[in-house]
Amino acid sequence: MTRDFTNFTTLMVQGCTSDAGKSVMVAGICRVLARRGVQVAPFKPQNMALNSAVTEDGGEIGRAQALQAQACYLPARTDFNPVLLKPSSDTGAQVIIHGQAIGAMQATEFHDYKKVAMNAVLQSHQRLQNTYSAIVVEGAGSPAEINLRNGDIANMGFAEAVDCPVVLIADIDRGGVFAHLVGTLALLSESEQARVVGFIINRFRGDVSILQPGLDWLEAKTNKPVLGVVPFLTNLYLDAEDAISSTQTEMADDGLADNMPLKVVVPVVSRISNHTDFDALRLNPSVDLQFVPINQTPPAADLIILPGSKSVISDLRSLKSNDWDAHLKRHLRYGGKLIGICGGYQMLGHTISDPSGVESDQPADHESGFGLLNIQTKLAPHKQLKQVQGQFINLGNAPARFQGYEIHCGTTTSDAEPMLQFENGETAGSISPDQLILGCYIHGLFDTPSACDALLNWAGAQHGNAVDLDVIREQQLNRLADCLEETLPATFWSKFAGSGNLRQDTA
Repeated sequence: MTRDFTNFTTLMVQGCTSDAGKSVMVAGICRVLARRGVQVAPFKPQNMALNSAVTEDGGEIGRAQALQAQACYLPARTDFNPVLLKPSSDTGAQVIIHGQAIGAMQATEFHDYKKVAMNAVLQSHQRLQNTYSAIVVEGAGSPAEINLRNGDIANMGFAEAVDCPVVLIADIDRGGVFAHLVGTLALLSESEQARVVGFIINRFRGDVSILQPGLDWLEAKTNKPVLGVVPFLTNLYLDAEDAISSTQTEMADDGLADNMPLKVVVPVVSRISNHTDFDALRLNPSVDLQFVPINQTPPAADLIILPGSKSVISDLRSLKSNDWDAHLKRHLRYGGKLIGICGGYQMLGHTISDPSGVESDQPADHESGFGLLNIQTKLAPHKQLKQVQGQFINLGNAPARFQGYEIHCGTTTSDAEPMLQFENGETAGSISPDQLILGCYIHGLFDTPSACDALLNWAGAQHGNAVDLDVIREQQLNRLADCLEETLPATFWSKFAGSGNLRQDTA
């Protein structure tokens, strides 16, 4: 049984599994609708991720929703992701409501808090409905996770509350796609099954005609249409919601790649946050970027970058127990360069204290840092969220412009030379006397081409050849939208409220 949703203002994309392609599918659908002139907005009721972004009004949302906002040609706003969970342990997370952290909760506590969280979700959705003619919603994980269904706000619980249709997506590249779709549908209630209006099979390689017998069987078995089979898009780059890619995406280098690319190593700490900071390096043909598990000896590198962390003291201790103190000192003795970003910046100093228990269960927790920068950090409950821009200073070359954002708890006092100057004249960050070590709180440090080139040149690159992430995102969003327009039927697009019949490119 399928309900007749003739037209709708809200459509929800749910996945059979995590990483089925929900975030990408929502971004692509949003871009198609936006190009057609539809006033469309993205929405994710609840996200659990350590990759986040700062909105213009100083709130925090999932990184994927910031990308989806760009797909709609909109600035990011907190209503696009009203509930964000940032894991700090296997059983606990910082809870962010409408862009602001309200505290840490264990999983059982948050389960009890879901009624309050659902009110926040419905408030945001209503505000979006009052402003936009179409809303494309991303689910979380799978709607068939039985243990999470009571009080669900992320999947069918939300869809039932707002009475919206659902498209179910499965990744055929994983294998078992028909079992995923039929099994997920079977585990839903009768009313939930009825609101599933069709399936999308994602990341297919090969001749679709070979798949056709399976599609016919699926439609006969479920009485649901297969809306489309989306091909595997090689080297599709879009910001990751949370997972780290194990391979370096290859972008065209136009013959500019160095014979000797700059070797960059990033240790993958347990609670690594905003690893999208390194996308501009991962996409750069002049850079060989490697994410390295902390229990492995890092390879020889020109540059090591300590990333952000949601549990700085815990991850610092893990790095120490895996000999990274010695690894970093050896790297510096050989003339290598070192950068710390956000939590990684804090780790480079003399001490990190957590008197209020912001990130630690232990009262007045305290840990010695690597002692490589003359700084000290004190964590505090209030989270600092802001977008920033300015220029580098004291790097030994002409000042380069940068822009980015800050997401951190606590303050750092520094007796070192600053490395940044904001537009208001304030300075920030630190640089060591020997110019081998930099540290600051700025995420997105490599995203601005001029800033990336300056940092790569400082690190020893023969040529910067920085990529422009905004340009790449636009290219990839349009590539994805072109694919979905060809793959999904015209009847799918016409059901959205406010949808036109003709493609109207606005970019």
